[in-house]
Amino acid sequence: MRCVIARYPFDLTKSGVLASMRGVPPEIVTGESVTIGRRRYPVKQVGQVITRQDRRDFSGGEVIRAMTRLGFTCHARPDAAPVRVPTPVQTASTLLGAASMDV
Repeated sequence: MRCVIARYPFDLTKSGVLASMRGVPPEIVTGESVTIGRRRYPVKQVGQVITRQDRRDFSGGEVIRAMTRLGFTCHARPDAAPVRVPTPVQTASTLLGAASMDV
């Protein structure tokens, strides 16, 4: 598939991307990411490996479009752990239990 990343045309194939990313350890995902094989890579890391360009030369959107067209799964942001919000009863119990009982 022909795509343009950072104003340069590239002929990318799914097998070519898989071969390029083989043996590359994924960096910590903090934003948009792409699942390649069984690993989840940051979009900019994938773009840098497959184009051999500096990460500042292209946008994540360009890489996401190309990876989506090739059939890879793209993610908007990393999965966040659910935030546990205490109920009002739990909050009251904590406050009452923490109060000093000096008489």
